[in-house]
Amino acid sequence: MSKSFKSGFVALIGRPNVGKSTLMNNLIGQKIAITSSKPQTTRNRIQTVYTGDEGQVIFLDTPGIHKAKNKLGDYMVNVAESTLKDVDVICWLVEPTTFIGAGERHIAEVLSRSKTPVFLIINKIDTVKPEKLLEVIAAYKDILEFAEIIPVSALKGTNTSDVLSSIFKYFEEGPMYFDEDTITDQPERQITAELIREKALRNLDDEIPHGIAVVIERMKERRSGRGKDSHNIIDIDATIICERNSHKGIVIGKGGAMLKKIGSEARRDIEMMVGCKVNLKLWVKVRESWRDSDIFIKNYGYDKNKIEL
Repeated sequence: MSKSFKSGFVALIGRPNVGKSTLMNNLIGQKIAITSSKPQTTRNRIQTVYTGDEGQVIFLDTPGIHKAKNKLGDYMVNVAESTLKDVDVICWLVEPTTFIGAGERHIAEVLSRSKTPVFLIINKIDTVKPEKLLEVIAAYKDILEFAEIIPVSALKGTNTSDVLSSIFKYFEEGPMYFDEDTITDQPERQITAELIREKALRNLDDEIPHGIAVVIERMKERRSGRGKDSHNIIDIDATIICERNSHKGIVIGKGGAMLKKIGSEARRDIEMMVGCKVNLKLWVKVRESWRDSDIFIKNYGYDKNKIEL
């Protein structure tokens, strides 16, 4: 390890659907966090690791900061805001617009109380003209003092290397917290559940995905076939939880078509992650108003007692 090896923690924060997960996946070079066009896709803090010659960056992708409407929403906002306590750099992602709404102003107020360097990451610059970008920078410069302002397109990878190089400028020499092959601390079961939820988010109507959770009931590897034809296969049983009987029918679809589509798309991503064949079976259950139940929220992987870093 180099004598000048640097390391530290970086929080990615912002309003829902600004591209935090897409940026993180781009920076580490591998898909860990799920993405979709729907807000509040990320519910838990997701920790990923970038290791290069210069050092190691531990990214903390957080749920979008929003006005909570239920206990799950409260949990997500607490996760996002508590992540700011013990990091070395905060990257605040915004969209390239001069309109600074109440949500952005709330985030600016939260950040104004922090002594941690804040980067303004203006994402989705591929959607606006350069002159518009200058107006966006001018608008945001008035509401907070930023250590760096970096325009990027997380989707296309534009200027994302500038984010990494700038982060290391604010890091001090430190240890390698994770071995160089580590990409995330997320268990495979959790990533598997999130990949299934991503496909549901992308395929279902807008009002349904917010009330969906995914629980992995079983995930077990075995050998299949004989001799040269033998290979590893992972059997996965998963349950999609929804809040209403009417939603259950939509998730399943006519003749089971929607559930089959969700399962087929999820299986392909899971196989890429685990590196072998996957036998995925999906079920759908109804748990009315689970997002306002402390017990169900905890059982489905959103434990408020595990928020602290």
